[in-house]
Amino acid sequence: MAKPTLLDVYKYLPQTNCGECGEVNCMSFASKLLERRYKPSDCPPLVKESKYKEKMDALTKLVAPPVRAVVIGKGRGAVTVGGKEVMYRHELTLHNPTAIAVDVSDLDPPEVIEERCKRIEGFKVVRIGEELKLNLVAVRAASSDPNRFEKAVEIAAKSCSYPMVLCSLDPTVLAAALRKPEVADSRPLLYAATKDNWREMVVLAKKYSCPLVAFSPNGLDELKSLTLTIKANGVEDIVLDPGTYTEGVGLRDTLNKFVMIRRAAIKGGDEGLGYPILGVPAATWMDGGEDPVKSYEEAYLAAVMMARSADLLILHTLQPYALLALTTLRQNLYTDPRKPVAVEAGLRTFGQPNEDSPVLVTTNFALTYYTVANDIEAQGNNCYLLVANTGGLAVECSVAGGQFNAAVVKNLIEESKVEAKVKHRKLIIPQLAARLKGDIEDATQWEVIVGPRDSSQIRDFLNKNWPPQKN
Repeated sequence: MAKPTLLDVYKYLPQTNCGECGEVNCMSFASKLLERRYKPSDCPPLVKESKYKEKMDALTKLVAPPVRAVVIGKGRGAVTVGGKEVMYRHELTLHNPTAIAVDVSDLDPPEVIEERCKRIEGFKVVRIGEELKLNLVAVRAASSDPNRFEKAVEIAAKSCSYPMVLCSLDPTVLAAALRKPEVADSRPLLYAATKDNWREMVVLAKKYSCPLVAFSPNGLDELKSLTLTIKANGVEDIVLDPGTYTEGVGLRDTLNKFVMIRRAAIKGGDEGLGYPILGVPAATWMDGGEDPVKSYEEAYLAAVMMARSADLLILHTLQPYALLALTTLRQNLYTDPRKPVAVEAGLRTFGQPNEDSPVLVTTNFALTYYTVANDIEAQGNNCYLLVANTGGLAVECSVAGGQFNAAVVKNLIEESKVEAKVKHRKLIIPQLAARLKGDIEDATQWEVIVGPRDSSQIRDFLNKNWPPQKN
């Protein structure tokens, strides 16, 4: 399926260059629309003037991603899955990170359900300035009892603010939970419609305006047929589950299906498969038991699925090491490859520094900055840290490329006004920037001290070398 060009988009814009969108002209808006920085509704004339309605509709359809974006939940906590338009992140970027749900079972006692829900919502880790967390709670009707499932869903809804996935192949069981207004109004994902129950599931999805999973492990032709049937009967928000097998040939086929579905949607323009993909690594636990090894197996299965286009995963494990590995992988996969991850340049203060405290310098590459900052804090150092704008590049790269240079350091010292905070004129630079020592001294008239190679050694370095010995 050919991607729209700049001129394809431009012809549906007002072409008045009014500037109401904040851009200098319509061509600039078209360019950023293709980059997903804007939506068609961000063009005020298209929204406000009725004469542009046809253009608005046509433009919306033109720029719609080949993989439909599906929203689960409502309000600030809503989770969007899908919305993909490229196979590989280097082609543009991957939008809407893989959502991770963890299951609870209606066979568990109420206190266990409540405790698991709190642990699901409580998992939060900050990495490179971003909060890594889980996204949904999947409530499984393991008992097949409508009343028991209804109570389990009610407990989950009260114990956790995350959107829910309601899991049962029995429409009667799902209907029992959806009777609760607080559940129905929260727009849960219904799991799942099959070739046998799709009529009843479609009725539920339409009645409560919920997205619906189409589940068919018997091949992509059947899955596509099921999806098109559901769509033809009035449900637009669909998630695809081609089945999850956890080992051997079955696992190979599962991963191949994921790739084939995504390729058919993006490369082939197949509307029947242009929907988010759901994987269920929790299937690792289907034979029962709580073997700790299963958490490891589930984690690597989920990781491979995430790398093979899964938009939503349902897990069982709550082991921190597994969740941390998966959320870190997700962060890496969904970082925009077109630009480095950077923090704002400037002066940072750690602890309670005074006029005799050391002044260190580093770059604004996020991973470098947060590593240095975390080490300084953990070691209890009282110091100033100058963060140089190197375009988001690390120390060694920016020294080699010229982004980290004497002029940058000189401007940083002047703009940060760090000279007014300390009475000395001594600057500690990273060891990887040692070759800049002379240039920085000439440019700034500060004495430059070459620091340690690794920020974990800062405390030991300062203990031995600060304050510097007077000559």
